[in-house]
Amino acid sequence: MKSVVTILFLFFATFSFAQLKNFNTSKSLEVTKASDFKISVSVDSAEDIESTFQLKDIKEILNEVIEGESISFEIICNSRETSNSDKSKVSYRVKGNSDDLKGFLKTIRKIRKGAINYYNNRQ
Repeated sequence: MKSVVTILFLFFATFSFAQLKNFNTSKSLEVTKASDFKISVSVDSAEDIESTFQLKDIKEILNEVIEGESISFEIICNSRETSNSDKSKVSYRVKGNSDDLKGFLKTIRKIRKGAINYYNNRQ
């Protein structure tokens, strides 16, 4: 009988101590926040510009950006090798804020048109 009481006592003691946990500890949550949004397109011809992106595609992407975020757009125009075997490139870049998407898209439209004109005038 003494061994049964001892076994029961050890069982209840183990069970009660196993239940004691400190629930007051908390873990801090880490929040990931994007601070800049950049789009960069590298093209080799006017046809690449026309087939690579349309303004509606850029507009869809920019609609996902949160307000107050800095955004930038860049188009890099690679040209063919010159007689000196040198490669040249021209880049157009615009920086703005997501609060004025209408103005930013208007500037992207001008950049796209300027890049197409660059290739058309080189030929």
